[in-house]
Amino acid sequence: MADTWDDYEEDGSVATVTRPKVKKPSMYKVVMLNDDYTTMDFVVHVLRQIFQKNADEANKIMLQIHNGGKGICGVYPYDIAQTKVVQVTDYAKKNDMPLKCVVEKE
Repeated sequence: MADTWDDYEEDGSVATVTRPKVKKPSMYKVVMLNDDYTTMDFVVHVLRQIFQKNADEANKIMLQIHNGGKGICGVYPYDIAQTKVVQVTDYAKKNDMPLKCVVEKE
């Protein structure tokens, strides 16, 4: 049912508005890689500061990285995932750590 006279066509039918469907953005995983130099405490610190993980989540991810060679820090749209990688890389460099992250399509 139309709300105003402007919603009616001249022939008396009701005009419909077609809205384009918005596609959800593709999501990307930020994956942290293990190395032999970066300390476990530093990894936990980065997970808490940059990825807003609580202590339990950060420790669980850190152990996945340590034992399995890599761990998923989070899943984000591409721009945010890339920003997280840059933040980790810059922060690690400032602290003389070789810590690396990569982006992988989910």
